[in-house]
Amino acid sequence: MRHDRSGPDPRRKERRRRTATALIGAGALLITLAGAPNPAHAAPNEPTVAAAVTEAVEGGRDATFWVVLRDRPDLAPAGKAKGKARAKAVHDAARASTARHQSGLRKLLTARKARFEQFWIADTVKVTGDAALLAEVAARPEVKAVLPDTPVTLPAPVAGAVQAAVDANEWNVDRVGAPRVWGERDVRGQGIVVANVDTGVQFDHPALAANYRGRQADGTVQHDYNWFDPAHVCPGANPCDNNGHGTHTMGTMAGSGGIGVAPGVTWIAAKGCESNSCSVAALLGAGQWIVAPTDRNGQNPRPDLAPDIVNNSWGGASGFDPWYSDVVRSWVAAGIFPAFSNGNAGPGCATASTPGSYTDTYSSGATDVDNAIASFSSRGTGQDGGVKPDLSAPGVDVRSSVPGGGYASFSGTSMASPHTAATVALIWSAAPGLRRDVTATREILDETAIDANDTSCGGTATDNNVFGQGRLDAYAAVDLALRPAGRLTGTVTGADVPLAGATVTLTGAATRSATTGADGGYRFGRLPAGDYRIRVTAFGYDTSETGVTITANDASDVDVALTASRSGVVSGQVSGAGAGLAGATVALTGTPVTVTTGADGGFRLAAPVGDYELTVRPPHSCFAAVTRSLTVSGDLTLDVPLTQNTDRYGHSCAPATEEYRAGTDLLALTGDDAATEITLPFAVPHYGAARTRAWVSTNGVIGFGTVSSAYMNLAVPSALEPNDTLFPLWDDLIVDDQAGVWTAATADTFVVEWRNVRFYPSSADRISVSAILHADGTVTYRYRGLTGTRATGTSATIGIENATGTDGLAYGVDTPILTEGAGVTFRPPANRIAATFNVNRTTWYGQHVFVAGNLPELGEWDPARAVPLSADGYPVWTGGTGLPANTAVEFKYIVKDPDGTVTWEPGANRTTTTPPTGRYVTHDTFGEH
Repeated sequence: MRHDRSGPDPRRKERRRRTATALIGAGALLITLAGAPNPAHAAPNEPTVAAAVTEAVEGGRDATFWVVLRDRPDLAPAGKAKGKARAKAVHDAARASTARHQSGLRKLLTARKARFEQFWIADTVKVTGDAALLAEVAARPEVKAVLPDTPVTLPAPVAGAVQAAVDANEWNVDRVGAPRVWGERDVRGQGIVVANVDTGVQFDHPALAANYRGRQADGTVQHDYNWFDPAHVCPGANPCDNNGHGTHTMGTMAGSGGIGVAPGVTWIAAKGCESNSCSVAALLGAGQWIVAPTDRNGQNPRPDLAPDIVNNSWGGASGFDPWYSDVVRSWVAAGIFPAFSNGNAGPGCATASTPGSYTDTYSSGATDVDNAIASFSSRGTGQDGGVKPDLSAPGVDVRSSVPGGGYASFSGTSMASPHTAATVALIWSAAPGLRRDVTATREILDETAIDANDTSCGGTATDNNVFGQGRLDAYAAVDLALRPAGRLTGTVTGADVPLAGATVTLTGAATRSATTGADGGYRFGRLPAGDYRIRVTAFGYDTSETGVTITANDASDVDVALTASRSGVVSGQVSGAGAGLAGATVALTGTPVTVTTGADGGFRLAAPVGDYELTVRPPHSCFAAVTRSLTVSGDLTLDVPLTQNTDRYGHSCAPATEEYRAGTDLLALTGDDAATEITLPFAVPHYGAARTRAWVSTNGVIGFGTVSSAYMNLAVPSALEPNDTLFPLWDDLIVDDQAGVWTAATADTFVVEWRNVRFYPSSADRISVSAILHADGTVTYRYRGLTGTRATGTSATIGIENATGTDGLAYGVDTPILTEGAGVTFRPPANRIAATFNVNRTTWYGQHVFVAGNLPELGEWDPARAVPLSADGYPVWTGGTGLPANTAVEFKYIVKDPDGTVTWEPGANRTTTTPPTGRYVTHDTFGEH
């Protein structure tokens, strides 16, 4: 996410280098055990040691760090266990396995009298020691990595609005259909034990007290095996929640009074988050306790008392980090359903968080009262490109219990996941034969989710990275669990080749839809018994229909071979600014057909006979996308010239034709977030103003206004600094001892070259950038020596911007558009003069002055598009833009109030004719003309 800011942030390095961040209340807690080491610096069999750990033990200091071993707990012996015995089998197998793996390390640590804590659920040991101990530990062959123990600060919960209840039940409980399950099936989750790993739970909250497993028949409480506080935060070893998050999520699962989805369940809890922080040790300790609950001292494990379901409304940074994967793997092996929130880093794609992004977890996105996806809800993909979230559930304005006996509304995917966990409790309570069958239960949730079509982050209409399989439907899930059911699988082929992306639709006893995978396979995991019609469609193939009968407790297999439809070949060239445009995307709207133009802009695609919309999207922002109607009745040729985009001043851009130019004179500019001022060898035109001085920053920026070393890029134009700038590659760059910033000058050309600069924080990702400034205002950026993903432009702004941040043109923003040897040229408009408007106007605080007129550059009399003026010379307001030469102009000044009220200056329109060359400057007084 991009943050508004101006100028450097002195806290930046601390924030950027923190390897663990967290969110709670607003949704998912965030944490990571992944450290800062770069595996590229370690030999294949050498452990990676995080730089933070090495720094922490400098000067003879002791530090706490995590030692990750190469092996994983061996759970194979637990594979044949059934029912409650599965948890014991996992517990015993994992303890035996890690005891073997860790024995040598434990002997070393014991001999050195070091403080350490071992964990059996993941092959990990927490150690406190000095540099000498660190060196001995890192030298052991069984050690894979040594990572820092980083504390995580959590923000306060985010409050939501109160939504109207439905028949005394909260809207979210009603929305998933839980009251229908209670009323029609007499199922409320009875006989099922749920747990949460969270900030704790107020065990005597009026909505939760009755079904706490620690409550005895005589009204007393027994917290052993029902409550665990690995960090010993709560006073008197009694359950507590010093944050509120855990009580809220438990209320959504198990609460009475209309707040809980499964109010008949029994609950227990592990405090994996100490307060406004979660330590790695607490989360791992809680993970172990879920498989084998212990007394409050962590002794005398009882795997037979393991819960059926565990909710985890926390998660790490976006992406895949395997640090908690062994914990989840153990839960699944024990038959414990692992429900997770998907994260609150939306609306961007690829923001699903760890561990919710794991294939083994079942993660939930968040929806609101209108069934829309929440803007904050993280999107996939997940591990190995899988779809995440798995489904979505209510997560906005969810009212539930909070400590002190009260209630509050919170928003986040933290609030969504408990709905899914509680629905599993309803399923297992209604159909005990499914209890601990995690795979079958996932299939039921998938099959009964209400489809929600949003493929903006990939996937299909029925299974996408925004909603997952769709919106949670607890009633449909329980109904399917109780109905006699069978399975249907098959493979779809075309010309004897597996066909990916085909749609398989079933109608009959139920209606289902699936999309074939890369192997052409499809699978319906649980179908109500009965007769069905199978309809298979795929672009480029004739539709196929056949019938099948599904019988209870049986598996059917139907393979479908499709016949290719009559088609034609469409070929042509995409061009821009008179040249072939490489890398443009050519697609047939509503079909899977998408191709990319070659080096000469050429493309070729095949499509069945019919009518289409052909959409061409350029690889960058220099050109505008275009859509054309297309009829395919046979082979045809179609050339598509794209129109250049321009800013209001009239700049355009196109792929560069001039070569990379290297600098010859080294600037005294090194380090991180630094800038230096230089004198230009000639006046450089920039948005109508002649610039003779500039500043150059290490972060790939050339500026003509206020000096800035801002490291975090923004889109252009933006009123936030830096303004009056050229952005060859605005990113967080470092000029280290392997890099330099060089300049070179001729009579009409000035070069600034960032040579072999690296991207923060990586030491491997590097790039060289050449910015070539010409005396006529033309600017070219060239790129070479690209190493690493960041060097493609994924976190950079490339473009130009005017002095007020109100006009600019981008080649790309956070877009992977750069390749080795790539380049872009920005050209000022021909026959353009610089116009500067000065008007004297006294205003009160909050008012702003603009100029509007008859030309597009002046907004065509639209106040929303008027040119803003600056109050730097108050009471004279000043601003400028480019106007066509020798052209009649009408204009007026306007004042805008903070509430949007617009006041036009009185009298007739001001009129002028711009000169054929040079500049046009006004010196006006508002209302006097």
